[in-house]
Amino acid sequence: MRIVKVQGTFYIGGGYELDVKKLKSLLKRSEGTKLDFKLKLSLQYESGKKELAKDICAIANSKGGRGYIIIGIEDKTRKIVGLSDNNLIEEEQIQQIISSRCEPPIPIQVDTCILEGKKICTITIFSGEQKPYQIRENGAFYVRRGSITDIMRKQELVEAFEENLDFFSETSLIPRSDISFLDDELLKRYFNKKNIDINSDNKEFLLESTGIIYKDKEEGKICCTLGGLLLFSKENSIFLPHNMIKIINKVNKDIDEVSIIQGNILEMVDKAEEIVKKILDEKYPVSAIIEGIKNAVLYRKYSAINRIIELHIGFNSILIVSPGTLIEENKSNRVNKITKRNMWLYEKLITLDNNKRFLNNGGGFTRIKKAFTGIGRVKFINSLEEDSFKIILPGAKIIYNNKLKTKK
Repeated sequence: MRIVKVQGTFYIGGGYELDVKKLKSLLKRSEGTKLDFKLKLSLQYESGKKELAKDICAIANSKGGRGYIIIGIEDKTRKIVGLSDNNLIEEEQIQQIISSRCEPPIPIQVDTCILEGKKICTITIFSGEQKPYQIRENGAFYVRRGSITDIMRKQELVEAFEENLDFFSETSLIPRSDISFLDDELLKRYFNKKNIDINSDNKEFLLESTGIIYKDKEEGKICCTLGGLLLFSKENSIFLPHNMIKIINKVNKDIDEVSIIQGNILEMVDKAEEIVKKILDEKYPVSAIIEGIKNAVLYRKYSAINRIIELHIGFNSILIVSPGTLIEENKSNRVNKITKRNMWLYEKLITLDNNKRFLNNGGGFTRIKKAFTGIGRVKFINSLEEDSFKIILPGAKIIYNNKLKTKK
């Protein structure tokens, strides 16, 4: 076990930390499909961000396992130049660039090593099973041909899609995580409901075959997947700080104005329902708010790592905001159909949820509207510009009660 620092938090666990010995062995190799040397990155410019996304996408799509971009090295001579303090690379910045520009999200890790007294940054690009990766902006698929980044050809795309026809973004690996972060009771509940006995002999096989964990083909190390952490880990905020519900209370002075909820998805829904019931009068149709939150945690875009689910409870309106558009629209801007995002999560949620809140997921919008029949208007806003989905409900003033006071 090693002590690892992840986004400012220390925890004990396994991981893929790139040591100096590994870095030295990479420097002896020539640039190729899985290795690229760069003197520095120019991430203050849009062109630099585009170039980095394209390079990472190309390395991820290329065959050969894990890939690396090493910064602080002259690409021709492989001379160790290092990075100044002004040019150091932050993992959070790289993650945001890649998550916002690549589809599906590419699993990467950023490490800084001291070599010959100089700081060298390495971006590790893991070989996931979500290929081919695409650049959102222009829709292009890139690959490496030797040390050159090029657009994938038709046959290469066909082969990549055929190889990974059944991929889910939820099964993408989360670097630095390990199986110890999964809740054994939740795992047992899930498999027992499938009439499967999970034990020490079959645990690894079952978790890998269901996509809850990912086993690295090169080193045999095990990571949790995105979905595995979302559903089966109470401590997933260490790796997924954006998995959060923020409740802002502007109506009940006896309850905290801001509540932050993190944990596994079912736990978050339970906590949100508990807090909302404390804030609002019992006559308010709280079930409509929970329906909105349920849809938010199920369908949100989890690749939006710098955004969270928010619930604003006001006297005039109640607003639920979820990252990622939810409704597809046709050319006349009329509702066409709901995007079925995160269906891997859905299957496991309907199995795990003893309260059966996710079992009848269809018709959720209709149930929300019916809850306010004769009371007030409900709005659904699909914002392509903000890449978000919003539900606006009537505010707390629809039920007059002395317990509810507008906060100043």
